[in-house]
Amino acid sequence: MPAILGRFALVLALGVALYGAVASVLAARKEDVVMGESARLAAYSLLVLVAAANAAMLVAILHNDFSIRYVAENSSRETPTFFKILSLWSADEGSLLLWNLVLAGYISAVAVRFRRRRLEILPWVFAVMFFIAAFYLILVLGPTSPFAGVATLPADGRGPLPLLQNNPLMAVHPPFLYLGFIGFTVPFAFAMAALLSGRLSDEWIRITRRWTILAWLCLTTGLVLGALWSYRVLGWGGFWAWDPVENVALLPWLLSTAFLHSVIIQERRGMLKVWNLSLIVGTFALTTLATFLTRGSILSSVHSFAASLVGPLYLGFLTVVLLVGFGLIAWRADLLRKEGRIDSALSRESAFLGNNIVLLAMTFVVLLGTIYPLLIESITGRQVSVGGPYFRGSTLPIALVLLLLAGAAPLLPWRVGSWAALRRRLAWPVAASAALIVILATVGVRNLAAIAALSFAAFVLTANLAELARGVTAYRRSLGGTRRSALTGAIARDRRMYGGLIVHIGVALVAVALTASWSFSSVWDVKLTKGQETQAGPYAVRFDGLRKIEQPQRSVFVADISVSRGGAPPVQMHPSMNLYPSVSQPIGSPSIRVGVVQDTYVSLMSLQPGGETVYLRLYADPGVTWLWIGALVMLAGGAIAGWPRRQPGRRVHRENTPSILEEVSVS
Repeated sequence: MPAILGRFALVLALGVALYGAVASVLAARKEDVVMGESARLAAYSLLVLVAAANAAMLVAILHNDFSIRYVAENSSRETPTFFKILSLWSADEGSLLLWNLVLAGYISAVAVRFRRRRLEILPWVFAVMFFIAAFYLILVLGPTSPFAGVATLPADGRGPLPLLQNNPLMAVHPPFLYLGFIGFTVPFAFAMAALLSGRLSDEWIRITRRWTILAWLCLTTGLVLGALWSYRVLGWGGFWAWDPVENVALLPWLLSTAFLHSVIIQERRGMLKVWNLSLIVGTFALTTLATFLTRGSILSSVHSFAASLVGPLYLGFLTVVLLVGFGLIAWRADLLRKEGRIDSALSRESAFLGNNIVLLAMTFVVLLGTIYPLLIESITGRQVSVGGPYFRGSTLPIALVLLLLAGAAPLLPWRVGSWAALRRRLAWPVAASAALIVILATVGVRNLAAIAALSFAAFVLTANLAELARGVTAYRRSLGGTRRSALTGAIARDRRMYGGLIVHIGVALVAVALTASWSFSSVWDVKLTKGQETQAGPYAVRFDGLRKIEQPQRSVFVADISVSRGGAPPVQMHPSMNLYPSVSQPIGSPSIRVGVVQDTYVSLMSLQPGGETVYLRLYADPGVTWLWIGALVMLAGGAIAGWPRRQPGRRVHRENTPSILEEVSVS
C-alpha cells in the first residue's frame, strides 16, 4: 500500500508541477492575474503531494515493508528507529525524495512570501521553479524509482550503511546540505525571471538577498556538520580530506560567497550586473553538478555512467541550465550595460571585485582537481587520483590573498580612498601581524606557509575587530554618552555591514584552526597488550582491557585506554570497533578528548583474537576546537547580516491588503 500511495502521489505531483509551469508561462505572457494566482496556489498542492510521498516511504521503512526494494536495501528489523528514519535519505533514491520535498518547500515559501505582494516577474519565477521541480520528479518516477518492488520478498533487509549508523550527525548533515543547495534555486529563478521579462533593475537582487543568505547559511552549516561527522566518525584524525564529495559541496559555497559580496556593489553603484547574473547562474549550475557527480554514479566509476539514465539526465539538465542561463544573459546584453565604474583602485569596490576574482580562481582550482581524474578515465581508461597535496598547494596562495582582502576591504571607503587614512587604519592590523611573525619565529616555528597563514589571519582578525570597535564607538558618541547596549545598537543600525565583519572574524578563526591542524598535528602508532604502558611522544598510553557490548544491530568492542601527559592524572578514553552483520570489515569509532588548544584523539585500528593485544593510532590535533568556534561565529555573522529590520506598520499594511483573487472579484 505505501508503494502505491507514494507512486500515485509522485505522479500527481508531476502533473501539478507541469500545470504550474505552463500556467505561470501563460500568466506571464498574457498578464493573466487569475492564471498567475492559480499557478501560485499550485505550489501548496505540490508540497502536500511530495510530503505524502515522503511520508509513504517513511511508513514503509518503519513498518519493515521489504516488498519495496529501497526499504530492503537500506533498512532492517534490527535497525534502531532513529536510524531507520535517517535511512530515508541514506541512498540515492531516498535522498532524491527528500530533495523534491525541500524544493517543493521552497516553492511554497515563495508563494507564501509573495501572497500579498504582486511582482510583475513573479509568474516567470514560478515557471522556472516549477520546471526545475518537474525535472526532479521525473527522476524519481523514472530511473531512480524509490518505490520499485523486489522480485523475491526477503525475510529481512540489509540495513543502512554502517557509517551512517555510527553517529547521529547524519540526522542533520544531509538535510542542511539540501537546504543550502536547493535554496539557491530561489535567486536563480528570480534572475532568470528578470532576464525573461526584461526587467533588469536591481529589484531581483534586493528581493532575493535574504533568500541567498539563508541558502548560504544552510550550506555553510552542512559543510561544517560534514567536517564534524568526518572528524568524529571516520577515525583518521582529520575533518577535510579533499574528497570529491566534499569538493562538490564546497564549489557552490565559494561562488555564492563571491555573489554575496558583488551584489553589494550593484546595489550601491549599479555596476556588475552581468557579473552577478553569471555568478548566480554558475552557483546554481554547481549545485546541479554536485548532484550530477554524486547521484549520477560518476564518482564511483565513469563506466557506470551509462548503466543508468540518471547520469545522462543530470548532464542534460546541467547543459540546459548553462545554455539557457548564459544564453539569456547574452540576449539581454544591451539592457545590462553598466551604469557606473570603479573610480579608484583604493576603494571598497576594488577590494570586493578582487575578492570575487580570488574566489573564482579557488573555485576553478578545486573544480579542476575534482573532475580531472574523471576526464582522464573517460578519455584513456586509466584511473588517477588527485589528493590533498595538490589542493593544499594550489589553494594556499589563493587563500592568503583572500585573507588579505578580507582584512583590507572593511578598512577602505566606497568610491575613492586616501593613502593617509588607509595607513592609519592599517597600523594596528599590520602591527599585530608583524608581532605574531616575531613570536612564531622566536618559539622556533620554521614552517613558512604556516607563519604566513597565521600572520594573515591575525591581520584579518585585528582589522575587523578594530572596524567593529570603531563603529560601536561612533554609535556611542552619537548618543551623547556611554550606553551598555552600544554594540547591539550599532549592529541594529547596519546589520549587513557588521554581520559581514563578524563573518570575517569567524573566517580568521577558521584559518587559524586549519593552519594549526594541518601544520602542527602529530600522530603515533602504538601496539599494546593488556596492562602494558608505553610512551607515544609526550603521552603515556596504557591498555586496561577490552569490553564487548551487544546491541540489536551490531557488536561493539570497546578498548579502555588510559592516556596521560606530563605527569598529569590519566584520562580514560574508549575507542571502539563496530561489527555490523551486513559487512565483513569492522567500522571504528574514535575517542576524542577535546581541549581548548589541542585535541587528543585515539583510534582503535585493529585487535588480535581474544582481545589481549590492540593496535592504536594516537593523534595530537591542535586548534580543532577553534574550527567549530570560528564556524559558529561565521554563522552568527551571516544570520545578523540577513536578519530583517523591523518596519513599524508593515504587518498591518499587509494584513489589510486584499489578495489578487479578492481584487479580481471586487473589480
